[in-house]
Amino acid sequence: MAVEPGTRILVVDDDPQIGRLLRTALGACGYAVLLASDGQGALDQIVSWKPHVILLDLGLPDIDGLEICRRVRGWSEVPIIVISGRVAEPDKVVALDCGADDYLIKPFGIDELMARVRVALRHGARITSAEPVLTFGDLSIDRARRLVTVQGSEVHLTPTEYDLLRVLAGNPGKVLTHRAILRTVWGPSYEQDVPTLRVFITQLRRKIEPDLGQPTYILTEPGIGYRFHG
Repeated sequence: MAVEPGTRILVVDDDPQIGRLLRTALGACGYAVLLASDGQGALDQIVSWKPHVILLDLGLPDIDGLEICRRVRGWSEVPIIVISGRVAEPDKVVALDCGADDYLIKPFGIDELMARVRVALRHGARITSAEPVLTFGDLSIDRARRLVTVQGSEVHLTPTEYDLLRVLAGNPGKVLTHRAILRTVWGPSYEQDVPTLRVFITQLRRKIEPDLGQPTYILTEPGIGYRFHG
């Protein structure tokens, strides 16, 4: 598989030796490579540089690699290959559940890594890229930083309120059923818990809506669910 010119790979690892090794090996194959040694630097580069594939170590000095996966999956489907020394099966399962696409155990062979990168690129080519910041009038949602503002002022949401807003705003104009929202935000065991959903919708509206009596963003579809008006 020939490398498409300009194909970008972000290597996130706090071990300088591994970083140099991967930059050399990937660069020799024609990839553009950028290194990040901590989680915050990685998040910044994902937003600004827009890599086509991320090679991610889990043991970072500031933000755990699993949290990086969760945050990135809040707004992007860029392929993530975990490269880690954690060999236990539960570690692999958790990483994949958090949004990783593949898991490679250290030490690894360069040929195997290259093969997995090629697979990731084939999958990623089918995905439409998305910008991390959504803006709807006075409401702004920075999905990379999990930051919500209204008229430029930060709105403090609970983790569940943020996840609920992210799901709704990520599907503007689309009617989402109660069941679909509950399953996505709370999990399959909560699919019938409509009263809980209504409580959180009310809390969220209080924080982002200009007029609680006449919602601008989160519209109710009676008997069905909710629709986000963008």
